[in-house]
Amino acid sequence: MSVETLATQMKAGLDAPICLTWELTYACNLQCVHCLSSSGQRDPRELTTAEAMAVLDELKALQVFYINIGGGEPMVRRDFFDLVEYSVGNGIGVKFSTNGAFIDAEKARRLAAMDYVDIQLSVDGADAATNDAVRGEGSFATATRAMDHLAEAGFGPFKISVVATRQNVPQLDAFKALADRYGAQLRLTRLRPSGRAVDTWDQLHPTQAQQREIYHWLLAHGDNVLTGDSFFHLNALGDEALPGLNLCGAGRVVCLIDPVGDVYACPFVIHDEFLAGNVRNPGGFTEVWKRSDLFRSLREPQSAGACASCGSFDACQGGCMAAKFFTGLPLDGPDPECVSGHGDAGLAAAAAVPVTLKPRPAQDHTKPARTPAPV
Repeated sequence: MSVETLATQMKAGLDAPICLTWELTYACNLQCVHCLSSSGQRDPRELTTAEAMAVLDELKALQVFYINIGGGEPMVRRDFFDLVEYSVGNGIGVKFSTNGAFIDAEKARRLAAMDYVDIQLSVDGADAATNDAVRGEGSFATATRAMDHLAEAGFGPFKISVVATRQNVPQLDAFKALADRYGAQLRLTRLRPSGRAVDTWDQLHPTQAQQREIYHWLLAHGDNVLTGDSFFHLNALGDEALPGLNLCGAGRVVCLIDPVGDVYACPFVIHDEFLAGNVRNPGGFTEVWKRSDLFRSLREPQSAGACASCGSFDACQGGCMAAKFFTGLPLDGPDPECVSGHGDAGLAAAAAVPVTLKPRPAQDHTKPARTPAPV
């Protein structure tokens, strides 16, 4: 089956998500300036261990073969290993994202002894100065220490996950060298204006020149670098497409379960407009995935909208829904980072809209700033 045929089938939705992201908690020891879920503080309504295991039973029945666990920092939950072991016992592989703070030598050995578990360690700079400006002081040392523990435990080829920013694009070769040093695999993903990045995207997102740099770098290294299909908007740059399916999978092949059980079409659009239901409601996750009105509408053929007259639409598919939504652009309009510049006028118009009228993330779990103690 060709990639084009497979993509066409996936646009109509599948019986179960191929890629399900599950944020176990909003609690996090870090407060990254681009955190897609504005994590920091735990939500008291978090799914219990029993409720989470019931969802895993549903996913087994749906024949979901792996899940992406994130947060927040998922290892903050005391039942983290219980849930991972239960998932693997149900035949569902686990890939989890972590900042590495809780991976000591003992936990690294425990993880190395588990089957069907993959780890993505998040860094956003190839050195401490670049990384810590985004993720917090000391976070680069924490992440590399976790890498050392995993390597010493013989975990295998874990992933090093990087969000491409204006500041770290010049370090692409250095990121690849870091991954190679650990026998790891590099994962490079696009920065979306979601969560706290709604307020920092303007300063962090790559320039047009850097978009081209990323495109050509991925063409040269793409066979050994994962992207999560997040750069498909760059396909408009040339005849050679980046590896991947070249589609927005929101509500079709991907979705998000948040810590309180809400199900969103995409991990990058945590907003009521893209809320499909809750796993605590009758029918659970299965009912949401198969019969929610939102997911059904997303699986209908989509109009090219304002991009219909552009000769690159088949290549880029109009770009990312989340990137459009949180920058105030219409969903049937061009991507804000359209490589042909068609998003520039929309961004200029959106800049004139009062901040109070622009879409904001549904929730903010950022920890309040600490007030210095009186002297």
